[in-house]
Amino acid sequence: MPLRPAYSYREDPAVPDFPDDHPIIVFDGYCALCSGWANFVLRHDRRKHYRLLAAQSPLGAALYAHYGLKSSGDYDSNILVADGMGWVKSEGSIRMAEGLGFPWRLASVFRLLPLRMSDALYGLVARNRLKWFGKRDSCYLPSAEFRDRFLG
Repeated sequence: MPLRPAYSYREDPAVPDFPDDHPIIVFDGYCALCSGWANFVLRHDRRKHYRLLAAQSPLGAALYAHYGLKSSGDYDSNILVADGMGWVKSEGSIRMAEGLGFPWRLASVFRLLPLRMSDALYGLVARNRLKWFGKRDSCYLPSAEFRDRFLG
């Protein structure tokens, strides 16, 4: 289930206006795993379907707060904002992979697991991602080639 009604962020005075004509992936720019995911998306998104946004940017932080996810700077889930809806945890990740097309859309097979189980697995990785994969010294910045795909 999405976290809030469609386009609810447009009514939130704490969320700056932003172009939402493409799906947006909001990720922790200091997390090595999350930054790796951002690079993966950029390399495999041949249709240039997604825009990306670091959670540490003013817009990223506002979207985390809007969806009730930000707590003490710990970004424990990526957010996919698509068609005005916010998707997190396993469902958000599955939808991100599906948007990359074949063969990545085969990730939809994970919906065969009960949501409670897939979210628990997501949570296990999310809680341990910095310990297992490390933390970057600085927030992720895209190369010049991909700068047009980033917001904020």
